[in-house]
Amino acid sequence: MKKIFQLSLLLCFSALTAQDSLNLSMDEAISYALEHNRTVLNAAHDIEIAKKQKWETTSTGLPQINITADYQNNLKQQVSLIPAEIFGGEPGTFEEVIFGTKHNVNALATLSQKIFDGSYIVGLQSAKVYLDISRNARKKTELEVRKSVINAYGNVLLTEENIRILRKNKEVLEKNVYETRKTYENGLAEEESVEQLQITLAGIESDLQNSIRLREIAYKMLNITIGAPIDTPVSLSDRLDNLAVENTVPGLAEAQFNPENNIDYRIADINTKSQELLLKNEKSKGLPTLEAFINGGYLGFGNSFDFFKREQEWFGNSMVGLSLNVPVFSALGRSAATQRMKIELEKAKNDLRETEQKLQLDIQQAKSNYQFSLEQFQTRKRNLELAERIEHKNQVKFSEGMATSFDLRQAQTQLYTAQQEYLQSMLDIINNKTELEAILHNANE
Repeated sequence: MKKIFQLSLLLCFSALTAQDSLNLSMDEAISYALEHNRTVLNAAHDIEIAKKQKWETTSTGLPQINITADYQNNLKQQVSLIPAEIFGGEPGTFEEVIFGTKHNVNALATLSQKIFDGSYIVGLQSAKVYLDISRNARKKTELEVRKSVINAYGNVLLTEENIRILRKNKEVLEKNVYETRKTYENGLAEEESVEQLQITLAGIESDLQNSIRLREIAYKMLNITIGAPIDTPVSLSDRLDNLAVENTVPGLAEAQFNPENNIDYRIADINTKSQELLLKNEKSKGLPTLEAFINGGYLGFGNSFDFFKREQEWFGNSMVGLSLNVPVFSALGRSAATQRMKIELEKAKNDLRETEQKLQLDIQQAKSNYQFSLEQFQTRKRNLELAERIEHKNQVKFSEGMATSFDLRQAQTQLYTAQQEYLQSMLDIINNKTELEAILHNANE
């Protein structure tokens, strides 16, 4: 029974551990990040805030109802003096009288409605623009997060491949050191040959330990990027070489580019529209505003607080009217504000033109980088094949005593460099394609 209980606990723990771990392809990692990345979540919240603000602005132009209730307790009522002769008193003298009651209650309900207000019309247009700004900001955020995920995912794969290659190189070197030491002990090799190989082995071991440490950091960076807890176990189902092949699209470097489809251009364009509305709003402040209202209420009076009693008498009142406000003179304040908004609009237009020109340069650079990474991949692939053949030949020559340990070490160092460059070229293809697609991305999608 005890063993069954222990087995059940083990199965439950295994199930919980499996539930907390993630197995992701690169596309799955991107999808996960778009749902869990904190920056993306905040961008989604900004859209909801913009929607609420849009309704908040709209509601100010709809009928408004307000109810007010005032209660006054005249702790010491004001005394007034009136001629005493009014009450039959002696002329020239005054009588002290108190007007009003000690307790007063006033309840009033007011219904108001804007009839014309230029600022309200501009406010409605601005609320829509603000919503567009939030939506474009979210698209920009999603593109940036996508690039970050691809970069973080690729760095993990690069580190894993690097560790695999370093371990393989270490095994070969350990075998070389062992065989050379035996040869030296038998008097058929020099001690320098052993030392040369030990130097190379020490460097490989150091690089391997460093790569193992970097792997842990790379996984944590990936977790942060996709929005998972930092210590979540993650396994990656894609391979670096497969992703490099999938991202090799030669025709992509010739793709047509329309700046107006780019998200950065859209953001700059929306900023220009926003400045146009701010200018329009300043101009509208010089227009009259008209508002209609109707109110009704009740007044209650008494020298004692009896307002909740049935016999309390209440006096009704009501009013209907219009409120017209005509701006006449602002000491040139509105004129200065309008001129300031015109300057801000010109700045926004300049930013838009600069953004368009910068995008033209960015797309050329991105296409060049991507094309270069494709060419570099093929070059470094051939270099790796050559380096492997050279290293293998030197291995054979060294074992047969036809090459020195220095020659072997030089060939091995050349191989290790070619291996690193080849791995980096695969990652460059993935990252450069992502950068190019981000610029080509249609903001309307």
